[in-house]
Amino acid sequence: KCRTGPLDIVFVIDSSRSVRPFEFETMRRFMMDIISNLDVGPNATRVGVIQYSSQVQNIFSLKTFFTRADMERAINSIIPLAQGTMTGLAIQYAMNVAFTTQEGARPLHKRIPRIAIIVTDGRPQDRVTEVATQARNAGIEIYAVGIQRADMNSLRAMASPPLEEHVFLVESFELIQQFAKQFQDKLCGVDMCMEREHGCQHSCVSTPGSFYCECNPGYRLNVDGKTCSPIDACADGRHGCQHHCVSVRGSYSCRCRPGYYLSQNKRSCTMIDYCSFGNHSCQHECVSIPNGHYCRCRSGFTLQPDSKSCRATDLCNGVDHGCEFKCVSTEGSYHCVCPEGQQLQADGRTCSKCGAGHVDLVMVIDGSKSVRPQNFELVKQFVNRIVDLLEVSPHGTRVGLVQYSSRVRTEFPLNKYHSADEIKKAVMDVEYMEKGTMTGLALKHMVEHSFSELEGARPLSHNIPRIGLVFTDGRSQDDISEWARRAKESGIVMFAVGVGKAVEEELRAIASEPVEQHFSYSADFTTMTHLVENFSLNICPEEGKGETEIRSPCECEALVQFQTNTVAILQSLTEKNILWARSLAQMTARLEDLEKQIANKK
Repeated sequence: KCRTGPLDIVFVIDSSRSVRPFEFETMRRFMMDIISNLDVGPNATRVGVIQYSSQVQNIFSLKTFFTRADMERAINSIIPLAQGTMTGLAIQYAMNVAFTTQEGARPLHKRIPRIAIIVTDGRPQDRVTEVATQARNAGIEIYAVGIQRADMNSLRAMASPPLEEHVFLVESFELIQQFAKQFQDKLCGVDMCMEREHGCQHSCVSTPGSFYCECNPGYRLNVDGKTCSPIDACADGRHGCQHHCVSVRGSYSCRCRPGYYLSQNKRSCTMIDYCSFGNHSCQHECVSIPNGHYCRCRSGFTLQPDSKSCRATDLCNGVDHGCEFKCVSTEGSYHCVCPEGQQLQADGRTCSKCGAGHVDLVMVIDGSKSVRPQNFELVKQFVNRIVDLLEVSPHGTRVGLVQYSSRVRTEFPLNKYHSADEIKKAVMDVEYMEKGTMTGLALKHMVEHSFSELEGARPLSHNIPRIGLVFTDGRSQDDISEWARRAKESGIVMFAVGVGKAVEEELRAIASEPVEQHFSYSADFTTMTHLVENFSLNICPEEGKGETEIRSPCECEALVQFQTNTVAILQSLTEKNILWARSLAQMTARLEDLEKQIANKK
């Protein structure tokens, strides 16, 4: 057996028409004789076979078989191609395909010899010199074996130097089997690691005519090619350890900082949950930290000196609550309240000043494709913020909603819902229509249907204000002027709200007089919250409208409050003046006594 170390050997066999069937059989025997003396295996010598004529055929690659029996069966099943003699093409294939790592060749850095054994019986029909040079430069050692009619010059052009050790010419196919033994000795040679003082620190690997040193696992070969150094597997930074990397004989392990444990992936670290031990005694919440824990109280509570128990705090005195009228503390929280007759606004802090009026409000919203789905959700939120301003009830404010695009759809009429919560839920369930922008058609629908008594509008004789709010983000595709005029002539107070590419001229045509109080605009959907405030300041019904007289708290309560505050300030000033006068009299009397005492002493 040849035991001088692992090799990657590829046989390149000429199966052109000049090789007769019985001659090809001797070539099969030649390959099997050489393989029989090799130590084959995945970690020993690997063998591949290709045949060529006018084309190249891969019989088996270096990664296909690792036993001599499998290789011999594959060799015996070869069917000769029986065409031309394209030896250069075969060398090109061996270099570009057969000796690649994808086909089973070991990487070059492992320094395992790559050997090509070319067996041919004639002159190549293509050029071999250049491609053979490229193959040798790529690290392939080429043995050229010529039989009978082979061209010596071509053999010498293909083979590796020294030529006397890599070029062989056999007189006939009958003699090739005798030559196999001679070639086997040449291929394997002597064990150079035994013949020389190699100086390898760990192990020596013999190759034909030479040797090289290898290191044990976990070590790398130094630049001197003989000594070995431990591999620091952590140094390249690819270990993936979250905290610490510990190098161990060419490998590594991850470790965590104190207070953490290594996760199942053996790389990341998880903080130890000390609270889960169940002995923290925290009244409210336990918070784990590296190497321990601490107790934390819920919002509105203060941690006591024992660092475990909690006591409620008066948040109204401890935070900037922002309540317009009054802040009321509760356990762990607070809320704002308003004076009687006023409602708390949606912001939870300010109080409504005009919530007592009754109106019939129909909102007409643009559902065209230019609005886009995410912005349509913002429009629905805008509608619900307006609803939050109103006192919705059957006898109070009624709200209807219409959506339009290329057509018009009543989402719900004025008499459908009787509470703000019902309306807000219905608004959020509205589905986006998309398509065109027929604002004029929507105004016509609003006038003819939405404010009809059939859909819940109260009779004009009741003096309930009718308010129409049109929301749009672009130019109408139909005329709006006629139905905008008819809406206002029928007694509907019209508000126009525009966003983005809305046309100011159209908005002003829709809005009632004075236009500046009934027309609003925002550059984009995300900044239109201020429009709600503008709208709330203008929808309050005027004093005296409705079935019964409704006094606006905006005026009288403010006056009463101003009067009360003024009287309180005047009383305070009067009391301070009286006290100041008394103090002044006492000081004057005291000064007079001192003057008398000084005069008596003189």
